Amino acid sequence: MTVLVCSDLDRTLIYSQAAFALDGPDEAMPRLVCVEFYQGAPLSYMTETAARTLDTLAASAVFVPTTTRTPEQYRRVHLLEKPPAYAICANGGHLLVDGEDDPSWSASVRARIADGCAPLAEIQDRLVRTGGEFILKRRTASDLFAYTVVDRAALPPGWVDDLAGWCAERGWRTSLQGRKVYCLPACLTKADAAAEVARRTGASAMLAAGDSLLDAELLEAARLAIRPAHGELHDAGWTSPATAVTASRGIAAGQEITNWLLHRVENHR
Repeated sequence: MTVLVCSDLDRTLIYSQAAFALDGPDEAMPRLVCVEFYQGAPLSYMTETAARTLDTLAASAVFVPTTTRTPEQYRRVHLLEKPPAYAICANGGHLLVDGEDDPSWSASVRARIADGCAPLAEIQDRLVRTGGEFILKRRTASDLFAYTVVDRAALPPGWVDDLAGWCAERGWRTSLQGRKVYCLPACLTKADAAAEVARRTGASAMLAAGDSLLDAELLEAARLAIRPAHGELHDAGWTSPATAVTASRGIAAGQEITNWLLHRVENHR
């Protein structure tokens, strides 16, 4: 029986140094593996134990990295010696098959967005008109959605909530993750892309992991799921009957998540 395992990346499986949340003396720190470089410098890590467990997991199930990153950003991440056959990028806007974008899937996603959501340009204009010095960068991802890098300490009270309400009226939603505020079409979901991979692989069950509100539909669609004890879902107190929560935070939670997923895959056999 084929088990599909869809997992978010940043702050779920992989962690920047700022997100390690490691306590204790230096001699007690775990061995780490760098899985991403950016502009020649190491950026994202897993514990060595988590990396080994992920290798075993990928050999036992259909493992699908499922991320809000664009395909270009995702390709910087090297989780396994052999890249997974499938990857979901841009929050479901791109489905990579053997590393290449599936044009039919991308076209179908764009058609759904055009049919039910305000245009991206309208969202970008709102971000420009209501922004201030607290916005450090403005970006778009795959011409599908917008995000800003913000100074969290300088965010005006209620700014994110006001933006979320305005976006909701136009078929969009918002998500605050670390220093990034995302604005995405409501119909752009990881869960839809995961369902397509399940159809193509004939998976009998799906497991999932994620930390942000953008992962909520994915976790709800899975037979069993897990989220870390940090991040947007944790801060919101989000839960569901089939979703476990790690005991650990930070990069230790990433290790706990890989162990949990592997154990459930093995029990499914």
